[in-house]
Amino acid sequence: MLDGLDKKTRIFSFSYWKNQCVHPGSVFDPISARIAEDLGFEVRMLAGSIASMTAFGAPDLIVLTLSELAKQAHRICRASNLALLVDADHGYGNALNVRRTVEELETAGVAALTIEDTKLPKAYGSGNNTTLLSLEESVRKMKAALEGRSDNNLTITARTSAFSITNNEDAIARAKAYEAVGVDALFFAGISTKEQIDLLDFNVSIPIFIAPKGEEIIDLTYLADKGVKICLQSHQPFSAAVQAVYATLKALREGTPTSKIKNLASNELMEKVTRSDEYERLIKDYL
Repeated sequence: MLDGLDKKTRIFSFSYWKNQCVHPGSVFDPISARIAEDLGFEVRMLAGSIASMTAFGAPDLIVLTLSELAKQAHRICRASNLALLVDADHGYGNALNVRRTVEELETAGVAALTIEDTKLPKAYGSGNNTTLLSLEESVRKMKAALEGRSDNNLTITARTSAFSITNNEDAIARAKAYEAVGVDALFFAGISTKEQIDLLDFNVSIPIFIAPKGEEIIDLTYLADKGVKICLQSHQPFSAAVQAVYATLKALREGTPTSKIKNLASNELMEKVTRSDEYERLIKDYL
């Protein structure tokens, strides 16, 4: 279908991959979203950093606005029916902003979102030091996120980088507190050891997402056994797209004939990702 806002197929249901850990397809626009669906990914993800670059070409410094993120998410959601997980950063402000963020992204059609406890944007004088909000404030932001949704099918995920910023004890304390609030899943960025995975498996009972540091713990069978449902790989598809566009424009600028340009999508692939056959049907039916 051309308008992909079919709630039944977009629900982010952990039962879809019971006893399984999956890699999400990193997407950034409607075409990449359709490619991820066509290739059989179980879920797509729009990262905050990627949204910032695609929305207005800026690095991941929290200069992206909520409205820009929501618009990009909506474009992706309506392009196909595969569930979209959105990195909503810190919710674009305090607990009230978090509530609004959830409302806007739910309206945009996302199936799941993450709210993190990092102190963002970076304060004056903080340099490159990354710090976390207090546990009390973080808990209140998670409560606000839960209150902000009207559709219980929307998965609210609490995200923390405590394993890499503070210590294991703090990470587990935050995990337990967020689970107690009632979030649907926990997301851990910067996790790096099986010891940390084992700690999570022992201390929490809700689904776990991870963005591991390095590749040492990326064993999907092991992770699935430990309650990890989603394991991020990277956001290389956007980098690959940038490189391809740069190389093509550079070649054309330097005088390379169009017939000599390499690595172009075939006509068949272009027709597939633009859903050309469905438009042809609509033309026949209505025009």
